[in-house]
Amino acid sequence: MVRVTVPDEAAGLRLDRFLGGLPEVGSRAAAERLLEAGSVRVDGEQGLKSRRLAGGEEVEFEPPPEAQPLEPEEVGLRVAYEDEHLLVVDKPAGVVVHPSPGHASGTLVHGVLTHGAAGGEEERPGIVHRLDRDTSGLLVVARSEEAHGRLKQLVREHALARTYIALVRGRPRSRRGRIEAPIGRDRRDPTRQSLNTENPRDAVTHFELVELIGQQALLRVDLETGRTHQIRVHLASIALPVVGDAVYGVPEPSLGRQFLHATRLGFDHPFTGERVEVESPLPVDLARYLEALR
Repeated sequence: MVRVTVPDEAAGLRLDRFLGGLPEVGSRAAAERLLEAGSVRVDGEQGLKSRRLAGGEEVEFEPPPEAQPLEPEEVGLRVAYEDEHLLVVDKPAGVVVHPSPGHASGTLVHGVLTHGAAGGEEERPGIVHRLDRDTSGLLVVARSEEAHGRLKQLVREHALARTYIALVRGRPRSRRGRIEAPIGRDRRDPTRQSLNTENPRDAVTHFELVELIGQQALLRVDLETGRTHQIRVHLASIALPVVGDAVYGVPEPSLGRQFLHATRLGFDHPFTGERVEVESPLPVDLARYLEALR
């Protein structure tokens, strides 16, 4: 554990910038990962990256592990689309997108190295957006620094169309709906996202009923924003928890993971302007589970 007293000359700095300047952390990106993991405390309280320091505070954190060189690995990815600038990959459930504490190998980043992924942070080359470990489906990955910057701009402009299929417990009150509710790190549990947060960020989710199956519903879900755990938190907030989601939804041991699949990805190509539309069918485990319910 590292303990640091904030010097008076750091007064006014945001916590993430202060941490990023410490030799034990090394970069703002590493600082943000520590904050996202809930590993930083300021005067005994959970640290938020946007907190402005006054000077004199006691900051405690576990230093990040020393980064290991990335080596290509086979992780079972399907390349659904590729050209010289980018590729779209189909991520299986159980694969973490990028290295993190406890996941030093076997990530999607290791899998896309053999396909020329590049751009962005050194420890997560090519990555512009993420899927949860137990969510399967499509992600776009950059193959150059310029492609990474242009794809990140699409994400910022909400120009990356992302459609998911989700099975939820309960019956929606309407065939279509829009959930607009800011979310952020939960006030009491830093490992969870929540509507009950001190650092809310705008979040909008659209859903449409595909099929009713007993007391469960198959939904098509579109993201207008892309916050961490957004779909899972939003659907749980309207009493439609995702089946198999042990954190926000309904645990389902026979399924072994959340019934959530990124089934379609669409965007205007950042270099050619042509429309790119890629689809991914339900993976075998979800298809079999659904068929058994019917």
